[in-house]
Amino acid sequence: MSITREEVAHLGRLARMELSADELDHFAGQLDDIIGAVARVSEVAGEDVPPTSHPLPLTNVMRADTVRPSLTPQQALSGAPAQEQQRFKVPQILGED
Repeated sequence: MSITREEVAHLGRLARMELSADELDHFAGQLDDIIGAVARVSEVAGEDVPPTSHPLPLTNVMRADTVRPSLTPQQALSGAPAQEQQRFKVPQILGED
């Protein structure tokens, strides 16, 4: 199966990209190579090989949440040049709407 220039042009329109004639030829060849590589990988995987997203089994690597001593809001804001309602007060950079 080979990718045609028309199919590349269609993909370009979907991606809102304007492609020149040279780019259409170039990308058609590249996409054809990519599809061929994916097809070869699909041929290698047998019925006994389960689909995976990672070659090694992964477990949750995040630590458990534990409550530890930390700064009070007053301590955290003690060096702030401006504060309001226990928050850092900064100049507004976006409009109201």
